[in-house]
Amino acid sequence: MSVYDYHARTLQGKEIPLSDYQDQVLLIVNTASKCGFTPQYRGLQELYEKFHDRHFEILGFPSNQFAHQEPGDNEDIAEFCQVNYGVNFPMFEKTDVKGDHAHPLFKHLTEEAPGVLGSKAIKWNFTKFLVDKQGRVIKRYAPQTTPDKIEEDIKKLLGDSSSR
Repeated sequence: MSVYDYHARTLQGKEIPLSDYQDQVLLIVNTASKCGFTPQYRGLQELYEKFHDRHFEILGFPSNQFAHQEPGDNEDIAEFCQVNYGVNFPMFEKTDVKGDHAHPLFKHLTEEAPGVLGSKAIKWNFTKFLVDKQGRVIKRYAPQTTPDKIEEDIKKLLGDSSSR
């Protein structure tokens, strides 16, 4: 299986197949609006603007599973992201990313890219998963890994061997 085998519902309520993102490098992130890592939205948006025209997408999945740091509804989340960080990459509805009710996509991501010491559970907001153009999970990044630290890995998957 690949990430393309899953569906998710956008903040606007539209169910879409992730196969819509086939042949693109993806960074899938569980997000929250009231977290110490929330300013990473800025860096994520910068990555998106820098690489989007080269077949790169960021998919944001808000989650309220970590200290209730995403209390709003879909409309609140969309407004917060746009007003505070200018986010225009795809954002999906509030999602369980761990536990018995975790979205199947996140079960797949954590199986394919376990965390430290082989842990499969997502430990906090802003855990990131890098996916290649074939839908394979390449790497998992801890919440404290800022978006700029992922840039070189993105360039490699996009076929850019030069440093800029």
